[in-house]
Amino acid sequence: MRNARRRAAILAGALGLIAMLALVAVVTPSRAQAVSLDDLLSAVVHIKTSINPDGRSVANLGRSRDGTGIVIDNDGLILTIGYLMVEAEAAEVITGDGHAVPANVVGYDHESGFGLLRAIMPLKVHPIALGHSADLKEQDSVVIIGHGGRGRVARAQVVSRRAFAGSWEYLLDDAIYTWPPYPDWSGAALIDRSGKLVGVGSLVLKDASGRGEGPGNMFVPIDRLTPILADLIADGHAAGPPRPWLGVITQELGGRLVVAAVAPDGPAAKAGIKHGDIIESVGSAGGGAPKDMEDFYRKIYAQGSAGVTVPLDVRRDAEQRHFDVKSMNRLDHLRLKSTY
Repeated sequence: MRNARRRAAILAGALGLIAMLALVAVVTPSRAQAVSLDDLLSAVVHIKTSINPDGRSVANLGRSRDGTGIVIDNDGLILTIGYLMVEAEAAEVITGDGHAVPANVVGYDHESGFGLLRAIMPLKVHPIALGHSADLKEQDSVVIIGHGGRGRVARAQVVSRRAFAGSWEYLLDDAIYTWPPYPDWSGAALIDRSGKLVGVGSLVLKDASGRGEGPGNMFVPIDRLTPILADLIADGHAAGPPRPWLGVITQELGGRLVVAAVAPDGPAAKAGIKHGDIIESVGSAGGGAPKDMEDFYRKIYAQGSAGVTVPLDVRRDAEQRHFDVKSMNRLDHLRLKSTY
């Protein structure tokens, strides 16, 4: 019953939002003229990537990937979710009218999850203006747009704003969670009431609200892009010291944090960490057992930047063991193009 009422509220609110977007005048930084819903749709493009066959991400994500990209300037700069293009050796952009254009990799940021491509020529579409994701609140109506035109416009509601911790050593503060689930979430555009971009689609989740109210999506907030955009364009990565990366995949089981896998040739594997190890303590002098995945990452980051040695105590076969893991920059482990 609760979901039925919520769905009815979303339908009423978001249908009005879609109608509003068809009429509202949105002024972008690069031009002072009205942007219609068709303009927004034209800026949401299809991207296809071919990945380096030796790429570290091939085993989990495959060699051929496709999803949505969002044109954010007049020179063909395209924002997407990074796993669609990380370790790519070739990329192609297909516009709404079926025009295909090769694209170059511009940059990738592991901490936010954003990736940037640039078409080799201007796409002659209206770029979507960047909004302010910090203004989004729970129960706000939003619109999700994936590549494919009007049939890919969906209504949704923000159901939570909270941190997201991924098993692959990914921690995102203030993620945007929406409901109901959008099926083609990878790189999809999250649009607010002003017709501006406030998030990029990353995942579908079993519990979007965090309160057991059903599946939905997680979006990376656009406010994470603004501080690093110039660095991604200039250098292919964000400036400043990167977070330490250990190369462990973890899962929470029965109130304990268990190592599900280790990255081949990664820091944890080299130190001797193995599948099945139970994380009991992070940091020197018994730094404390992590309460959950999020707490685990925060304890790792508290040790310093990439390159710092992270002390770990684990339980293996009913025996406690100590390991000193020499962390590294995640980007140095990936098989990236030299332009990253």
